[in-house]
Amino acid sequence: MTQLQNKVAIVTGGASGIGLATVEAFIAKGAKVVIADYNEQAGKAKEQELQGKGDVTFILVNVADEKSVESLVAETVKKYGKLDIIVNNAGVGILSATHELSFEDYNKVITINQNGVFYGAKYAIREMLKTGGGSIVNTASILGHVGEAGAFAYNASKGAVNLMTKSLALEYADKNIRVNAICPGYVESGMVNKEALGDFYDGLVARHPIGRLGKPEEIAHAIVFLCENDFTTGTSLLVDGGYTAQ
Repeated sequence: MTQLQNKVAIVTGGASGIGLATVEAFIAKGAKVVIADYNEQAGKAKEQELQGKGDVTFILVNVADEKSVESLVAETVKKYGKLDIIVNNAGVGILSATHELSFEDYNKVITINQNGVFYGAKYAIREMLKTGGGSIVNTASILGHVGEAGAFAYNASKGAVNLMTKSLALEYADKNIRVNAICPGYVESGMVNKEALGDFYDGLVARHPIGRLGKPEEIAHAIVFLCENDFTTGTSLLVDGGYTAQ
C-alpha cells in the first residue's frame, strides 16, 4: 500500500465540493497538496484556511486550456520537486434538451470535462515517468455509466472519462502509473441541497436506494483508497448509494 505522507498531489477543482474534501483528506494523510482551481478568490481563501493544517498551495488553472494545465504541472514540480498524484476533478454540467443544446454549451462541457482530463494526464504522466510512477484519479460520474435525459453533453464527457481511464491504465501499467476513475452519485453541495432544489431534491434522494445523497467526504475517502491501493488500476469505482444497482 502506498503511503501518502510527503507525496505531492494536484487536485483540480480543489477549492470546493469533492475537490476540497479531497484536498483535506490528502492533507490529513500528510501529503503536500496543490489546490488547482479557476476560482482564484475561493482558491486563495482555502489556501490560507488550510495552511495551518499542512503543506498546501493554490495555483490558478483553466483545465480547458492546455497551456494553463502544462503551467500548473510545471509550477507544482518547481515548488515541490516532483508530482506523485493528480486528481482530474474539475468539471461542469449543463442541462438542456438536446435539440436545443448549442454547440457552444456542448463544447464547453466536453472541453472542461473530457479535454481537461487529457491535459492533466498528459503532463502529469511526463513527470511521473521521470520519478518511477504515480497515481491518476479522474472524476467521472454515475452518468458515465447510465443515461440521463437532458444531460447529453455531460453523459458523453463522463462516458469518455471512464474509457480514457481504462486506456491510460493499460498504456502505463508497466511504468508503475496507475489510473482510476471515481464515479459519484449525486452529492450534497452548494448547488445541490434541499433549500436550493426543493421538491426536485427529494426526487434525487429517491433515486438512491440508500435514502440520501452522498457527502463530499465520502467521495474523497474513495479517492484516497484509489491512490493508496497499489493493485488497483483501470477501474471506475462507483460510490453512488446504490444508484446504478437498480
